[in-house]
Amino acid sequence: MYVAFIGSGFAFASWASRIPQVRDRLGVTPGQLGLILLCIALGSLVALPTSGVVVGRFGEARTVASMAVTLAVGLAIAAIGYNVGAVAVCIGLFLVGLGNGAWDVAMNVQGAEVERRLRRSIMSRFHAGFSVGTVAGAGLGALMVLLRVPVTAHLLGVAVVVAAVVPISTMRGFLPHAVVHETHESRRAVLAAWREPRTVLIGLFVLCMAFSEGTGNDWLGIAVIDGYHSSATLGTIALAIFLAAMTAGRWFGPSLLDRFGRVPVLRAGCVLALAGLLLVVFGHVVALAWLGAAAWGLGTALGFPTGISAAADDPHRAAARVSVAASIAYVAFLAGPPFVGLIGNHVGVLHALIIATALIGIAALICSACAPIKSADDVPAAESAVP
Repeated sequence: MYVAFIGSGFAFASWASRIPQVRDRLGVTPGQLGLILLCIALGSLVALPTSGVVVGRFGEARTVASMAVTLAVGLAIAAIGYNVGAVAVCIGLFLVGLGNGAWDVAMNVQGAEVERRLRRSIMSRFHAGFSVGTVAGAGLGALMVLLRVPVTAHLLGVAVVVAAVVPISTMRGFLPHAVVHETHESRRAVLAAWREPRTVLIGLFVLCMAFSEGTGNDWLGIAVIDGYHSSATLGTIALAIFLAAMTAGRWFGPSLLDRFGRVPVLRAGCVLALAGLLLVVFGHVVALAWLGAAAWGLGTALGFPTGISAAADDPHRAAARVSVAASIAYVAFLAGPPFVGLIGNHVGVLHALIIATALIGIAALICSACAPIKSADDVPAAESAVP
């Protein structure tokens, strides 16, 4: 189970860690880079609206396995296409997004099923696995930059690892057919979920937190490099700190959620993320930017996984509601990269990060939508299973 989350994070962060070198090789402006990164979100938005139906029909394990291979192919195309031009990179990134979108929904539906059977908060720990993958990917990326390993060789190696490890582990480690019993999982159920106010609000909350998380993933390294006039290594370290803080927040967060409840913890996280982001933008020295990156990562950590967990409270409609919430959230990945990049053309990438503060504020206001609801049925504790 954890391998699916780790593999997704590792693949994404491996790509993100090499974005500055890709930018330099292609010779693009921040705005143009934002449009290139947009291709990942476009691929995800193609996959997400139907992913609930796909997961309901084929099951989470087969969906994750096939989408991991799709993502790996896309990463390989981007790795090779980086030497050719922007169009080839865009094609590869579109496939990365296509694979990631359905993969994301499937593994989150499986995680919600495990959480429901265990009767305690655990979803954020699965996302901690994702963050472990991102830390490993960013750390490896920093090492590759330091050793001057070519982008192509690095990312091709990552693609091979993802395509080889994730499908095998997924087919062996997932609960069998966790959503097959969901008779409501159909096109009609997905359309109905779009009309549910709570599901839509959860989607908006996750969108805001995804914008905060995605902005850090995509732009933090470049912001520190350009805004603080630092080396590529120091910028990549800032990204690694952000991801490490997010990992810690997601691993230790479940105890806070169980003790204090979803809404108070999420609201406190928004305040911490806001403070960290402001410190990154106005810290003036790299050490303070690193401190801000840590606070930003900690504050953002529980937003996405807890929102997805809230969407999946009722197992009979989990796949449909997770698909809807994720589809709304991925608007952040669609609009975020180009928007931050275009603003960065005028004020610099570092100061463009301030855009995320407004969305974090909105998230703090609407996080009450994530309050738990009772599921349509109960699974006895004796039936619990640990992945």
